[in-house]
Amino acid sequence: MSDGNAEVRPPQQWSALILAIARKQDKAAFGQLFGHFAPRIKAFLRRSGLDEHMAEELAQEALLRVWRKAEKFDPGAGDAAAWIFTIARNLRIDALRRTRGDATQGASDIDDEYLCDDAPLPDAALVQRQSGEQVRRALASLPPDQRRVIELSFYQEEAHGRIAELLEIPLGTVKSRMRLAAAKLRSLL
Repeated sequence: MSDGNAEVRPPQQWSALILAIARKQDKAAFGQLFGHFAPRIKAFLRRSGLDEHMAEELAQEALLRVWRKAEKFDPGAGDAAAWIFTIARNLRIDALRRTRGDATQGASDIDDEYLCDDAPLPDAALVQRQSGEQVRRALASLPPDQRRVIELSFYQEEAHGRIAELLEIPLGTVKSRMRLAAAKLRSLL
């Protein structure tokens, strides 16, 4: 079995990898980002209705843009995964517009939502940043074993069974830690 720490990183470490790419064009950091995010972006794009080939192509293009635009990433403005998935989403919208010629022709309700200007209002960005800080403080107050299962489940999008494998603990223990952590986070937030 592989070491769980080698496969999974806390969200702030993804930011550190993007900053390493921006500062030093660190290929090893990019390799780690690519290995983690490429399959997740592809799955996200497949769930949004793209075929296998297009999802693969756009996932690669999204990560290429991460490489090219890493210096534009601001860790204070949001989390690395959100930034990367926003790039992928925008590429998807652009691809749909190119293939349709008319952005509204054949658009589903979900696609119509993407065609709107969804830039956050200035006060919404502030509220989001403050909420993120509050969540980070609440997570930091959890016992390490509970914080780890929350990070793996919500930030790394791992299934409970996979978390049990990574941490080498029973599935029931994972679920118990999740319940305890959720209860504590509810009381704190």
